[in-house]
Amino acid sequence: MTADDQPSTAPAGVRVAASVADTARIDALRATEYRHLDRDGGVYLDYTGAGVVARAQVAAHHDRLLSGLYSNPHSENPTSEAAGSLVESARRAVLGFFRADPAEYAVIFTPNASGACRLVGEAYDFGRGRPLVLTWDNHNSVNGIREYARTAGAPVRYVPLSGPDLRVSEPDVIAALTAGRLVGPRRWRRTGRSGLFAYPAQSNFTGVQHPLAWVDLAQRHGYDVLLDAAAFAPTNRLDLSVVRPDFVCLSWYKLFGYPTGVGALLARRDALARLRRPWFAGGTIRAVSVQGDWHQPMGDESGFEDGTLNFLSIPDVEFGLGWLDSIGVDLVHARVGLLTAWLLERLTALRHRNGRPLVQVYGPSTGDARGGTVAFNFRHPDGSLVDERLVARESSAAGFALRTGCFCNPGAAEAAFGINQDLLRRAILTHAETIDQHLATLRLPTGGAVRVSFGLVSTVADAERFLAFAESTYLDRDAPTDARLAPRIRC
Repeated sequence: MTADDQPSTAPAGVRVAASVADTARIDALRATEYRHLDRDGGVYLDYTGAGVVARAQVAAHHDRLLSGLYSNPHSENPTSEAAGSLVESARRAVLGFFRADPAEYAVIFTPNASGACRLVGEAYDFGRGRPLVLTWDNHNSVNGIREYARTAGAPVRYVPLSGPDLRVSEPDVIAALTAGRLVGPRRWRRTGRSGLFAYPAQSNFTGVQHPLAWVDLAQRHGYDVLLDAAAFAPTNRLDLSVVRPDFVCLSWYKLFGYPTGVGALLARRDALARLRRPWFAGGTIRAVSVQGDWHQPMGDESGFEDGTLNFLSIPDVEFGLGWLDSIGVDLVHARVGLLTAWLLERLTALRHRNGRPLVQVYGPSTGDARGGTVAFNFRHPDGSLVDERLVARESSAAGFALRTGCFCNPGAAEAAFGINQDLLRRAILTHAETIDQHLATLRLPTGGAVRVSFGLVSTVADAERFLAFAESTYLDRDAPTDARLAPRIRC
């Protein structure tokens, strides 16, 4: 699709919202740098799961490896220094991209965002007076921090989701932050560590964007803040000179597809200095003695980077950030916003002949204060849900790459599907051995939802083709009597 084609082929809803021509550069990139997306006639709609790689990124990696020689940065020789120089350059690029002051923030390279969360969880000084506060809406990589907190005897508090949009109310956040202690106007200044507050800037389930202002709110109540930016950063600007969380977790493949196996923890240096790691590894210590039974950790970010860094791929992070910056995060944000709002409008308008809706959306049904992640289920004319496994099978056969399930976000799923404490207690008491038995105990008709997500080079044609598939496949189609679906093996 070319820029000249856009005014005539763009959906009416998109044309009303804004001119597609304003984001036409994305279509030009799709036709050149990302033409492999269209080679087999498929449609990629899983950007929340992973970004897509440009030809330029692959070429840059190839050229760099064949034009120089690089070795373990822990050595002291020319090839080691060459690798170390590129790693340090990538750190500076990360700080620059997020507008973070190098004197305030450090960049720790990790295997992924999950690894970044683990670093904080294992080393944070939890205790009876230092709780962990989480929102229901969190990826399991953040939920897992609660195991470290509980091992340390720290309270774990969850802030619920409410309403059809599945958002978190600010009064509920404040109530969780202040539970168990008296708070008055004079107590709003930080006088000591109150604990850790962890939440996503954008939900990987519903696309809800939770207020970044909660970072300052929690810090004024004495909390350190871990901001999960894995789903937010690919299509939104995160400016750490304005919003200053103590910890930020990222996976680079979510932003620009390549490299995989590299993520980052961005940490304020004062918060990093308070962490105490429960172990050490190669590269994380200045000195160690076997007979003396002591070790001295490194005092900077390298004290958190276990073993040898992925020094052949970390330079690709710098190229990827430059690539995304050259396209423009704001441009990507605008395109994703247009497509998301249009798809939501069209999906929610679809009706069976009997007037019942075809689609049930989980989370916001408009483009307001949300990202490009849309979670929903199809409904049969009788109102029953179309099994997400059937959608996975049929959409795959039609060439669509999307996601089904609960997306590693059980809290949002429980809120979306109306699972309450009584149902959960009953399920626990039945000792279900399989996921399907667990769902039957909860009286759930299906095991999850369908997730469509837009990203870096999504086009109008992608959205139109999915809408056409939804209409032609599920509109006015009765529930199958025997779909012969495979057992569920994971959430």
